[in-house]
Amino acid sequence: MSQNLITEEKVFEELKKAIVETLRVDENDIKPESSLIHDLGAESLDFLDINYRLEQAFGIKMARHFVLEHIEEMFGEGTAIDENGQLTEKAIQLLKIRFGEDMPELKPGMDMDEVPSLVTAQSIAQGVMDILESIPDQCSKCSSTAWKTDDGTHVACGSCGEAAAYANGDDLIKEWLTNVQEEKKIF
Repeated sequence: MSQNLITEEKVFEELKKAIVETLRVDENDIKPESSLIHDLGAESLDFLDINYRLEQAFGIKMARHFVLEHIEEMFGEGTAIDENGQLTEKAIQLLKIRFGEDMPELKPGMDMDEVPSLVTAQSIAQGVMDILESIPDQCSKCSSTAWKTDDGTHVACGSCGEAAAYANGDDLIKEWLTNVQEEKKIF
């Protein structure tokens, strides 16, 4: 079901708050295309803090693993990352499908340790929107379809007040990989 209760603007606003609180950067420095590592100075543990803040803000569960880890888990070791820690052609294909063709930095043979620097504010916001879009058609408690939000970030059933139960980020990545594999037969 597509949700229209929480806007992309609201997601980006909450993401900016999480980044400012975690990285202590000026909110005006955060643009959709900002690399969290190169432009905003994030380190690996900062991603966990930002994700945690977003989970609290929206009542969701962000992905714990990056798409490359899911590729390796689902399609076998070496399918995304070779024995030298470099991205395979198939990994690049999937990353470009997932994040768009406008990432010229993505090339086969790229060191996997370079991938986190490609994470932008927009890619994180899109991850949140993907989770929010997984809202069920009806409430799991009372079967009502009357979703509402009182604070602009948390969605609950308008009939019984039960919080919306979204798919978690890891499950959505796995579902996406399964669908892409069925459509494109990459592996």
